[in-house]
Amino acid sequence: MNNNLTHLHPYPFAKMATLLENSSPAPNYTEIKLGIGEPKHAPPAFVLDVLQENLDTLSRYPTTSGMFELRQTIAHWLEKRFFLQHVNPNSQVLPVMGSREAIFSFVQAVINHDGDNDEPTVVMPNPFYQIYEGAAILAEATPHFVPCTPANNFKGSYRSVPKEVWTRTQLLFVCNPNNPTGSVMTMDDWEYLIRLSDQHDFIIASDECYSELYSDEAPIGLLQACAALGRDNFKNCVVFHSLSKRSNLPGLRSGFIAGDGDILQSYLQYRTYQGCAMPIAHQLASIAAWQDEKHVAHNRTLYREKFALWMQELGELLDLRMPDAGFYFWIKAPEQFDCDDEAFVKALYEQANIHALAGRYLSREADGFNPGQGYVRIALVASVEESREAIRRIRTMLTD
Repeated sequence: MNNNLTHLHPYPFAKMATLLENSSPAPNYTEIKLGIGEPKHAPPAFVLDVLQENLDTLSRYPTTSGMFELRQTIAHWLEKRFFLQHVNPNSQVLPVMGSREAIFSFVQAVINHDGDNDEPTVVMPNPFYQIYEGAAILAEATPHFVPCTPANNFKGSYRSVPKEVWTRTQLLFVCNPNNPTGSVMTMDDWEYLIRLSDQHDFIIASDECYSELYSDEAPIGLLQACAALGRDNFKNCVVFHSLSKRSNLPGLRSGFIAGDGDILQSYLQYRTYQGCAMPIAHQLASIAAWQDEKHVAHNRTLYREKFALWMQELGELLDLRMPDAGFYFWIKAPEQFDCDDEAFVKALYEQANIHALAGRYLSREADGFNPGQGYVRIALVASVEESREAIRRIRTMLTD
């Protein structure tokens, strides 16, 4: 076995299972799951219809590069959503089986151990999506964690990263909007990182899977920032998108990577050997999903309603910060639980049968500090009705 497997951390939900293994849920309540970021809104019926109507295509092998019609649809969506002049569907777009597998495999493909750099580094926010770290470890690269704290609006203090780290960096992960903090990048933030990429020749990979779940203003994407700077070739910049959150289709396993065509063509060759090609029926369903914005707007309306409910009903009892985008609350654990994230999520389970996620499990200690400790991630994925019930239970728990 690969010895690097021993360096992988248990997944956050495995840690939660260990924390709660000797606990019992509140017996008088039904379970409400707010721990995992799995959308519970209904998927678009018309997408499911397309999937059902094309099951006969399962008798055919899909190509690794995907159907031209899907790549073209994605290119048009990117152009419209991010104000891009032209995205080449043949070289700058690649459909993938969900962003998770693509993020992992992309790291394996781009980390290079040749040359003078004997410690290739992958920079990432902290807290973070655990795939960033795991992929770096298995590619034998060194993760470097950038803390996301109130002092930097939970985006990450990239300006504080030492120059010697940037000289070793081959890949920078940005999560925009951030999971779990919900903060988004500004044009100034993007310009700073793009200039750093030019100076030190590293790739910027922007995980934008939550980009369509916003309250007021759509987040600025990395490719949008590139275009604003006159970089229509998206040099050293790639983005990951998915239908999981945007369209409530996590089980479809459909997403894409787009950006620098030179990088994507080499990555396509890697994927050809890896054997990850999206089934044709999924591609046809994906075309239908990317071509429609009405269901996405309705999705945003439901999340807005739930965020407003939580802010109105629990704002005076919990330290709630309205995120810029996404569907997570990143909550400071209450003082009555000693600001302890593990104690708070355990109490939510035992007293209210509500699942949440301890923030320390999404972070790593770096320089003696874990920026997730003391925070709890709550995913507003349940229905509006379940959200009302969760709020009622938490109010009772905090006020009794």
